[in-house]
Amino acid sequence: MEKQVLSRVNNLEEGKVNLKNETELRGKIESALTSLQQRITDLEKGQKESRPADKFQLTFPLRTNYMYAKVKKSLPEMYAFTVCMWLKSNASPGVGTPFSYAVPGQANELVLIEWGNNPMEILINDKVAKLPFVINDGKWHHICIAWTTRDGVWEAYQDGVLRGNGENLAPYHPIKHQGVLVIGQEQDTLGGGFDATQAFVGELAHFNMWDRKLTVGEVYNLATCSNKALTGNVISWAETNVEIFGGATKWTFDACRQIN
Repeated sequence: MEKQVLSRVNNLEEGKVNLKNETELRGKIESALTSLQQRITDLEKGQKESRPADKFQLTFPLRTNYMYAKVKKSLPEMYAFTVCMWLKSNASPGVGTPFSYAVPGQANELVLIEWGNNPMEILINDKVAKLPFVINDGKWHHICIAWTTRDGVWEAYQDGVLRGNGENLAPYHPIKHQGVLVIGQEQDTLGGGFDATQAFVGELAHFNMWDRKLTVGEVYNLATCSNKALTGNVISWAETNVEIFGGATKWTFDACRQIN
């Protein structure tokens, strides 16, 4: 009986030692993880503080209904526009929705989307034009879409070259003001109603918008990183203008140095 009691006491003592060791080990692991997280935060902070305001990209690694970015500035009423950006994606089928602009009463005021096996499309007031872009090859591409309300004339540029044009796209409909501009998701309601199947997957940078049609030369300057390249007079690409949500991330990016 005495031996059994001593054996039981020894087992309990060993258990206490093991428990103490496990607690210490868990504490060390948690301390290491906390230190690592702080280091990552410091690195990201340092990277952000050391880079110019426009030298960044947005990354959307997964097709979700909660990762997106929001442009803090709304659009004015516009009778013409050019929107340009750098994109990189190998998502299939379809890269999703690089951006959407919704206004009260019209969720599809201005949308760029490649959904399923359909070609990329630009929607203006729910009217559609199919665009001749081929971009889901995992490489960086520069794209621009220019439009004017006069006769609904539009032009589509990929990598500085005019790839297609047309007319009768929402003619004589001005782009309305006081809307919500979202990057990475298609809006079914003002600022929300996201559908994961329409989400953008990939990387996006240098989203700029003008309230006029850029010339062929101006678009080419943007795509070739000319020192004459313009900055959007309606929306310019700057970290202070873009807020991220749901796990979308910002990383340092310079289109002129990191292309493919």
